[in-house]
Parts: sequence; structure tokens; C-alpha cells
Amino acid sequence: MREITFAQALDEAVAEEMRRDERVITVGTDFTGNPQKEFGEKRVRFTPISESVLTGMGLGAAACGYRPIVNWRMVTFCFVAMDQIVNQASKIRYMFGGQADFPVTYRCTTGGGMGLAAQHSQSPYSMWMHVAGLKIILPSSPSDAKGLLKSAIRDNNPVVSFECSRLNAVTGAVPDSDHVVPLGVAEVKRSGKDVTVVGLAFYVQEALAVADALAKENICVEVIDPRTLVPLDVETIRASVRKTGRLVIVDEAPPMCSAASEIAAMVVEDAATFKALKAAPQRVCAAPVPVPYSPTLEQAALPDRAAIVAAIRRVLQ
Repeated sequence: MREITFAQALDEAVAEEMRRDERVITVGTDFTGNPQKEFGEKRVRFTPISESVLTGMGLGAAACGYRPIVNWRMVTFCFVAMDQIVNQASKIRYMFGGQADFPVTYRCTTGGGMGLAAQHSQSPYSMWMHVAGLKIILPSSPSDAKGLLKSAIRDNNPVVSFECSRLNAVTGAVPDSDHVVPLGVAEVKRSGKDVTVVGLAFYVQEALAVADALAKENICVEVIDPRTLVPLDVETIRASVRKTGRLVIVDEAPPMCSAASEIAAMVVEDAATFKALKAAPQRVCAAPVPVPYSPTLEQAALPDRAAIVAAIRRVLQ
């Protein structure tokens, strides 16, 4: 086990998979470090700034037997490739009747809190959750970042990796071995009996900090990280809610049609879990506004620990 950053864990995942399988290639407009030095220009391609071309290149390469990693960089940039994502990548395996694999991984940074203003501070993963045929990963720690990205690269379907910018410098223990985290398996990051808090990405870390603080008041918080949004491990969340009887979901995106909304709906539509609830589920989400550039306004627009604590106290009442 070593302590490395979230960003280093992602870079390690890509390098290890490229060493493991010569079919893995990566394309993008920029890269950290100098991967061409080890893997050469044929497997590490710098491209023009055209995300629609990048997205299509990845899909075509996957159809030809490669396992491409396409780095969109900021999630904002891939909006110009929505046709390629929604009409092509997500549907192509179905349109081919399952006769071909399309193992392409699309990477992007997401989230606010970095002072990057409205266009570069978005968390639009729920848009992709609506599109059948895509898998979605959303890691919250260096260990999960490496393990999930490796699984995504090995998967035979298009996978979108949302990588929270605020986590880049977070450090954590990562196994030295071939560390792979399966898609569709949530993790209970902290066990508790009083309330279940489901955090997404950066807010898993914030939920854990809140749980530590509330433990001093004998409030025992269970923290769950879904880790992948598609497939979503609903049963782990439901089992936790059946134990605690209370649910708080913390999501950096605005509440309408969000991942938080989907998690809440999937919890309450299960009769046994609904019956176990002692209070209505609470969502702690961003304000329904473009993320402001002003640090003070940005802080006001995004969830914080005080908002998580307030939601926990509401369900405990």
C-alpha cells in the first residue's frame, strides 16, 4: 500500500492497462506527464481540439479491436459531441445486435468548488444516466479511482468516467497489486445505525467528515459511496436504509432529475424499504443556478458540511 493522490491513481490506471494490453490506446488534446516517451506516438495520440472527432475516433477504434481511452478533459468540452455520445456510442452495440464489442472509455473532469465559473463547474452525470447503453463511474478516493478506471478500460461497453476536480490532490492508500474495483458495487465507507448518508464523489469525503463530527454527539452515521451510477447498486443502499430508517443523499448537481433524485426514488419504491423509513428522505444538492465565479457565491451555491448536518438533524427529528 502506498499513499498517492487521486490524480496519480488515475494516471497509474491508464499506464498499467497500457502495459498489460497493447490494444489499449489513449487520445486527447493534452496529457499529464509524457506518456509518449513510454508508449510511443502510435498509442498516445495528441489530437486537434475537436471533441466530436475525438469521441467518434474512440468508437471507431473500439470497433476495430482497440481499447481506446478518450480524454475529453473538462466535461464541458464533450457537449459538442452529444450526437456521437447519445446517438452512436450508447446505442451502437444494440444496433449491431450484440455482434461486436465497443470497449471505449471516455474520461472527463467534473464538479465545482475550483473557481472555474459556470461553464467549467458542472456536474451533469445525470444527463448520461438517462442514456441507455452507457456505463458511468464516479470515484471518490484514489483507491477507487484507480480500480474503477481499470475496470472501465477492461469493460466491453462504452464507459464514461467522471473524475471530480476537487479530489485531484486528495491522498489515500492504493494497493501495489493489480487493483480492480468491479462496476456496479457500492461500498459502505463507514458503518452506522442512525442515518444513511449516500455521498457522490467529493461529497463522500464531506459526509465522512460530518460523520466524525456527529459521532461526538452519539449520532452514528452510515456513509455509502455508490462508486458507479450505471449500473447502480441499489440493494446496498436499500439494505442500509432498512437498517437505519433514514436517508440523506448529497449530490453536487442541482436536484431536479438528478442522481440524488433517482437514488431517492429507487429507495422509496421498494415496499420493504419504504416501510422501514422513519422520516422522509432528504436531498442535499447544489442550488438550481449556474455555478457562480465569485468564491462567496460559489460557496453559497454548492452543498457544504453545514447543509449535510442540517439534513441529518431533520431526519433524526
